[in-house]
Amino acid sequence: MYPHSLSTPGHPSMDRRRFVQAALASVVGVPVLMACSPEVTPFKSTDVTGAAFAQDFRLKDHHGQLRTLADFKGKIVVTFFGFTQCPDVCPTSMTTMAEVKRLLGGQGERLQVLFITVDPERDTQALLKEYMASFDPGFIALRPEPDELKDVAAAFKIYYKKVPGSTPTAYTMDHSAGKYIFDTEGRVRLFSAYGTDAATIASDIQILLSKA
Repeated sequence: MYPHSLSTPGHPSMDRRRFVQAALASVVGVPVLMACSPEVTPFKSTDVTGAAFAQDFRLKDHHGQLRTLADFKGKIVVTFFGFTQCPDVCPTSMTTMAEVKRLLGGQGERLQVLFITVDPERDTQALLKEYMASFDPGFIALRPEPDELKDVAAAFKIYYKKVPGSTPTAYTMDHSAGKYIFDTEGRVRLFSAYGTDAATIASDIQILLSKA
């Protein structure tokens, strides 16, 4: 049976009109509700689009040339922190990024990997150049001066700490190991946690390139 409001004796046309109006209102309301739903991100890495950190830098590369994000406009930039004497985390990240570039195929030339040292005291330009070449000659190392490192780390919200060793020069460095991914306009878009596989990172980069 219909509800009482739709079966009031003596007003069948009014009842039908109200029923139709109510039905139309419910249909019209569907796209409104859908429009209010949060957009589902297509990325597998953490979407940090619009973040107020990791905006830019002015650092010398392993050739001694001053670099900023603007130098790499038109490319996807992947930035992470480490040091050349890192026993496992940094080599793993570098190897992963070399594999990402391979997986991108012809689009690999639109990828720029930037390695920022947290150990400028030991990581000379010559040592950084050799380190980059052992993974991919197109990768670039950036070296903050010791008095610049604190501000750079704060700008990227990364952690680092010197851990004393058996001798003054045998120390190691604790540091954040995630990667920041910038789009072709130099905007930070994604954060990729350490250990994320190359195929996942490559997939996210392909999405960013498709939107460029």
